[in-house]
Amino acid sequence: MNVNLSAVPGFMAGHARILDRRRYGLLMGEEEPERVLAALDAYRNPDGGYGWGLEPDLRTPESQPGAALHAFEVFAEAATVTSPHAAALCDWLESVTLPDGGLPFALPLGVTTATAPWWRGADPSVSSLQITAVTAAAAHRVAAHDPAVAGHPWLARATRYCLDAVQAMEERPHAYVLSFAVRFLDAVHDIEPRAADLLKKLAAYIPDDGKVPVEGGTEHETLRPLDFAPFPGTAARALFDPSVIAADLVRLAGEQQDDGGWVVDYARISPAGAMEWRGAITVHAVRVLRANELI
Repeated sequence: MNVNLSAVPGFMAGHARILDRRRYGLLMGEEEPERVLAALDAYRNPDGGYGWGLEPDLRTPESQPGAALHAFEVFAEAATVTSPHAAALCDWLESVTLPDGGLPFALPLGVTTATAPWWRGADPSVSSLQITAVTAAAAHRVAAHDPAVAGHPWLARATRYCLDAVQAMEERPHAYVLSFAVRFLDAVHDIEPRAADLLKKLAAYIPDDGKVPVEGGTEHETLRPLDFAPFPGTAARALFDPSVIAADLVRLAGEQQDDGGWVVDYARISPAGAMEWRGAITVHAVRVLRANELI
């Protein structure tokens, strides 16, 4: 693996937002969880939700389900510290959950400029398995160390909705729906009796090489094995032959750019969002490579 870790801090200093710089510092043992959580607070609204571009392609300031996902990711990373804001985020999500238990893909936007069309065109009256599954998956990671999240009624409702929606599937869903549903089932595999069989069901929709083209995405946008199962020792990882994972890890390591960071293959929506995604995806790439003991 030819990963140049020494180049990453400089890349982050020149390209990443403060939140991701602190997340990277926490990952490398150079930052305190409390300081990461303090950086996350900049995106928090009085209603308990998150906005303000925490999801880089969703620039509007008001709270959105898409931003909640990223907040839970940070709460999970700061696992040695429990924040009351995690349970408050569950309260906010409960307030916007639809009657069937699902979250809308997005709520009405106060600012549409520089926001991706898939957020702008979302119907707030329709539940989205895509956003509910990935948000609930991240919340379950937080619930492993935060009893207030684990026992929150929103998480129970969202979990039932996702399980029922996957069970009702009769054909392969969109690539991101598939990936996020797999990540959700992986997160609840050990606590939900239905999860194991549903994970096997979704496995039938994933090719042996783990590459799933993104319908409607950019020319080369493809989800890969590490998008479904980034970490070792998980139920999702067992869906892939070890050689497939090994090859994808080589790919991920090789995608580091000369400036020290990584790039995304999906559409660039705004200058700010494109730069912020690079910082966030670089933190993720290093996290995955470290978890797989390659750096």
